[in-house]
Amino acid sequence: MKRTHIGGVLILLFISVICVAFRMTGNDDFDSARREILLRLIGHELLLQSGDSTSRVLPVKKIAGNEYQISFEHAFAFQPGSLVNTTQRLLAKDPLASEYVVNVLNCSDATIVYGYVISKNKKDDIVACIGRHQPLACYKINIKFKPTGIITSSNGYFLGSLTVLAFAGFIFLRSVKPPKALPDSPAIVTLGSMSFDTETGKLLTNGKTIDLTRTETRVLRIFALSPNEAIERSRLQKEIWEDEGVIVGRSLDMFISKLRKKLEFDPNIKIVVIRGKGYKLEISS
Repeated sequence: MKRTHIGGVLILLFISVICVAFRMTGNDDFDSARREILLRLIGHELLLQSGDSTSRVLPVKKIAGNEYQISFEHAFAFQPGSLVNTTQRLLAKDPLASEYVVNVLNCSDATIVYGYVISKNKKDDIVACIGRHQPLACYKINIKFKPTGIITSSNGYFLGSLTVLAFAGFIFLRSVKPPKALPDSPAIVTLGSMSFDTETGKLLTNGKTIDLTRTETRVLRIFALSPNEAIERSRLQKEIWEDEGVIVGRSLDMFISKLRKKLEFDPNIKIVVIRGKGYKLEISS
């Protein structure tokens, strides 16, 4: 696949990550708001069943990640069976609320006066004491929903994977840049008694062929285009390594040392150090 195609795919992938993230966030906010309205409706119907049509259902509180609390302005009495039926009927409208635990707490000491469990499979429901009427008192109702672990994890892994791929693609596009083109030069450059083939990376001298690595070829080509001229160290680092996304440590010194050894066949050719500046390819007549 060409680099331009890879870049296009990665850009689309990055846009997808953003869209999925916003979509998931938007859905979470909507579902949460919708659930709170259903919980308020449970409180409203519970008061109506107790004969109270005027007092308020107080704002629903989210007391934990998946737990909500319904509280009331005034005391009321309730039938456990009616509470169970009301919550099941209304929460059936919440697709993510298939399993939950309901606890009715006494306001004065936070003791649980009634509770039950609703599960996906009706045989796993835990509902007791339906016929025992609960007296007039101040109550709070806590409803804890079972986390939708599979859905949440899948979305999390999906979004996380896309983010990692997009980040890796960004690094890839930054690091795998095409080598910077060096100035045009003849295919064969004469260096003293040597001939340097800039295309194949070979040094020819007295019928002997010396092979250069790709990096050695690029370094020597820069020197060969400007013989007997100072070449700044920073220029070599930028044109040979930094433009290809490689961090330079002692790499330059190492390649200069290797080049010196391969140029030893002609004593009139030397790479000398210019202190505080860089290097120079000296070619004596």
